[in-house]
Amino acid sequence: MTRIEVPNPSNRRSAGGRFLKALALLAVLAAAGLALWTWLTLTWAYSDGERAGVLQKFSRKGWICKTREGEIAQYVVAGVSPQLWQFSVRDPAIAARLDKDVGHRVQLHYTEHRGIPSSCFAETGYFVDQVTEEPDGEQSPQSASPLPGATAPAAPQAAAPGPAGPKP
Repeated sequence: MTRIEVPNPSNRRSAGGRFLKALALLAVLAAAGLALWTWLTLTWAYSDGERAGVLQKFSRKGWICKTREGEIAQYVVAGVSPQLWQFSVRDPAIAARLDKDVGHRVQLHYTEHRGIPSSCFAETGYFVDQVTEEPDGEQSPQSASPLPGATAPAAPQAAAPGPAGPKP
């Protein structure tokens, strides 16, 4: 007598179930990796420093994720076009302060965060965390002195009055 083997449907389900479990595990590991990367890029700073200039604009931007973005004009020498530096702000108290300082000279302390995976956190990698408004009495971009060692042009001298008439 020959025996006919009938396939066991439970074996097929267990193979498919293992595949789905492995796929779900892979998706969970990918999500955990992305979350860890995001946390690392937002908490560890690549660099930090200070920048000063005139706060030209400060706005709330974004279609879905609203971020606070600003721009300062850094003047080196009067008459030379400024270098524009864009930054982001995550702290609402700093954002409120910058809203009031638009048009004034400010000094900003920032931290740079590279590799942030989404623009939902900020459009730039520079996060401002301190603001100091510089007094208006300080040197403005229009009254900036020339480079060190440069001399101001001499004022034209009036000709000395002499005797009227030709010399013999």
